[in-house]
Amino acid sequence: MINNDVLRSIRYMLDLSDQKVVDLAHLADPAFALDKDDVRPLLLREDEPGYVACSDSVLAHVLDGLIVHRRGRDERQPVRPVEARISNNVVLKKLRVAFELTDVDMHQIFVDAGFPVSKPELSALFRQAGHRNFRPCGDQLLRNFLKGLTLRVRGS
Repeated sequence: MINNDVLRSIRYMLDLSDQKVVDLAHLADPAFALDKDDVRPLLLREDEPGYVACSDSVLAHVLDGLIVHRRGRDERQPVRPVEARISNNVVLKKLRVAFELTDVDMHQIFVDAGFPVSKPELSALFRQAGHRNFRPCGDQLLRNFLKGLTLRVRGS
């Protein structure tokens, strides 16, 4: 899925202002170069003038900041480096951590979105990439997860 679409979905789901998106990115790394004026072009559609593609770095910082914002920072653990490459599986994992979702919650989110997923399919999405049962998360799967999570967070 395009990073801009993920960022746009998260922003809508949580009703975030441009400044709050910047604040989330800075929770992950206060030195990260992102300001309010940089956010607006990231939220535009591809066919709109002024559109700027969202880099993996920006999305990773926002997702990591979301985890810190929702769950807090564990000072006993060293700060984890931000991923250089964001895949749909990584987005799914980070959202699962941020919203503290269990397997039951995940299944319900997919059902609410009208896209039921079996337990083995779901567990395959969270395996290491080299594992024989690993399954890459497709765009449709992530899109439906974001839709179901939005329904859960914002209400019907």
